[in-house]
Amino acid sequence: MKLKQLETLLGDLQQFTTPKVELEQYPTGPHIASRLLYTAENSFDDISNKVVADFGCGCGTLGAAAALLGAELVIGIDIDPQSLEIASMNAEDLELDIDFVQCDISNLGWRGQIVDTVVMNPPFGTRKKGIDMDFLFVALKVASQAVYSLHKTSTRDYIKRTSLRDLNASSAEVLCELRFDVPQLYKFHKKKEVDIAVDLWRFVPKRSQVKDN
Repeated sequence: MKLKQLETLLGDLQQFTTPKVELEQYPTGPHIASRLLYTAENSFDDISNKVVADFGCGCGTLGAAAALLGAELVIGIDIDPQSLEIASMNAEDLELDIDFVQCDISNLGWRGQIVDTVVMNPPFGTRKKGIDMDFLFVALKVASQAVYSLHKTSTRDYIKRTSLRDLNASSAEVLCELRFDVPQLYKFHKKKEVDIAVDLWRFVPKRSQVKDN
C-alpha cells in the first residue's frame, strides 16, 4: 500500500466526540499516523506478518494503519471504553480484524516479550507527570522487536538517556521530527490550532534472557 493511500484511509476514521482532558486525549492525525506505520514497515519490516500492539489506542488510528499494512494480529489497548467503541467502529468500517482490550497500561498483566512491535502516541505527561515514560516502560518490556512512539522534541535528551539507562532499551533513535497538530478541543485552548514539535522514536528492546532447560 502506498503512503498516500494509507493516509487517505486513515483520514476517514471517526475521532473523539467528547475527548477527556484528564486522559490527554488528542487525535493522532492521518499525516503522522501514516508516516509512523509506513516507516516502521518499509524501513524496518516491523509490521507485516507481525503481532502489533497499539498502546493507548484511542480511536484506533495507529492500530488500523498496522492492520492495513498486513500485521498478523493487532491489539488495541485503552483505558477509556468510549474510545474503544469508536475504535471498534473504525475497524468495522475498514473491515479490519483488531482485538480491543480495556485496560490501564500500568496494570497490563502481560509477562515477557509477547508482541513483536508496539506503536503508540502516549499522553505527553502535561496532566499526569511521567505517564509518557510509564507507557514506554511497559512497551519495552512486552515488545520483542521494536517500539515506535511519539514524544515532545523538548524531552529528547531525557527520553534517550532514560530509555537506555533504565527502561530496557538497547537502542533509541529519533527517526524524524514532526509537527503534531493539536486542535482546539478543550475550553482552556485559546487558539484554534497549535503545532507541537514531536519526535518519532524507534526503540529496540533488549532481548529476554531465556534460560535453557
